[in-house]
Order: sequence, then C-alpha cells, then structure tokens
Amino acid sequence: MQALTAEQKQHIKELLEQELRELEKQLSANSHYGMNSSLGDSTGELSTYDNHPADMGTEVFERGKDIALNDKAEKQLADVRDALERLNAGEYGHCVTCHAQIPYERLLAVPATLYCKEHTPETSINNRRPIEEEILNPPFGRTSLDELSEQNQFDGEDAWQIVESWGTSNTPAMAEDPEISSYDEMEVEADENDGYVEDYESFVATDLYGKHVSIIRNKAYRHYMQQGEGESLLEDEPESEMDQ
Repeated sequence: MQALTAEQKQHIKELLEQELRELEKQLSANSHYGMNSSLGDSTGELSTYDNHPADMGTEVFERGKDIALNDKAEKQLADVRDALERLNAGEYGHCVTCHAQIPYERLLAVPATLYCKEHTPETSINNRRPIEEEILNPPFGRTSLDELSEQNQFDGEDAWQIVESWGTSNTPAMAEDPEISSYDEMEVEADENDGYVEDYESFVATDLYGKHVSIIRNKAYRHYMQQGEGESLLEDEPESEMDQ
C-alpha cells in the first residue's frame, strides 16, 4: 500500500488540529466536567452530610458519570496530541502491531488511530456479564420457581406480589396490565387467583356440614357475574352479612 502523500498528510493534520481545539474547548468550558470543584461545591451545602440521603445518592451518581466522561475526553485528547507528534516526526499512518500502512480512508474516519482494521483491539462486543446476574436473572433469581413445570409452591415471586399489593411508588402507567381500573390491581399478576382455582370457590360458601349455601359478594363474584357466567339464583340471593 502506498504511503500518504503530502496533500493527504496536510489534510489529516488539519483534521487532528480541529479535533484538538474542540476537545480543549469542551474540557475548558465545563471545567473538566466539574472535576475542578469538590462535591460539596456542587451541592451548594456547607457539608456533604444531608437530611435527604437520596439527594446525596444522586450527587454521587452524577459525580461518577462526570469522572467517566472526563476520563474519556482526556484520553481522546491525549490520543490526538500523540497522533500530531507522530505526524510531525514522520511516524504517522503505520499500524503499531503489523507496521503496515493504514489505509487513508480509515485515517480520515479515525485520524488518531494506531491500528489497521485487522488489528484494532476489542473489535467484538464483550459479552461478559457480572457474576451476580447468575442469581438475579431471571427476576427473583433462584427463588422463582414458576418456570419449573414440576414446581407449584410459594416462591420468591409470590412473596414479592404480597409485598407489592400493599403499595409501591409506581403509577398506573407502570402497571403490568395496561387496562387497570384501581390502584389495587397494579401488582404483578393482580388478577391471579390466590388460594383458589375457580372464581366461584371464593364466593360460594357453606356451613361446616356443607349446608346453608351463601354467597359472598366479593370482587371475584362481581367479575363472575359481569362475564355472564353466574346462575340467576346468585343474583336472587338476598344480601347477607357476609357481603363485601
């Protein structure tokens, strides 16, 4: 592959100098993403201790993000400066791994690159995941037994459903069912029968000896009747003290 011409080198140099100015201006304008001030300065408080721990959590998260962005920008700036030095020294445009000439088209796209396309580090997406995900995935981890056909007992998901039924900070827009009519129906699988299989088992009651049939007009009963599945005698049954 042919070496870069003087005209091509000049064009690359202009691109590098333009990128250098933009990076320096960016870091200067935002004071290196706020790294020149302390966390206390950013909160506007005399002390980093706060009556609202969540506020401090937000500040710590934002500071961590600023550090990552600043490190990335400074790395880009160092790469551009290094490329300009190599260009001035006549060492620019060769892959540091195989020492072959890097194509001009690639240099136009990534002027500060040190590698040809074949030897670029980490060309594939890293699929390694945190070890914790072996427990956390699927949701509820090892305590979720719904996916196992041979299991049918109280598990981690059921425990969460009970806790969630007492209320969360979620809004109806975040409910699993998009067509809910009550905040009492927002939990996961809110329509799942709890303690019975068929709806009528929850509202048809008898005494200890299986006599004196009575109807408990609960939510399952109302839904049962609305679906047109109920017998007329259920509607004709007088209201009792067991009505809900």
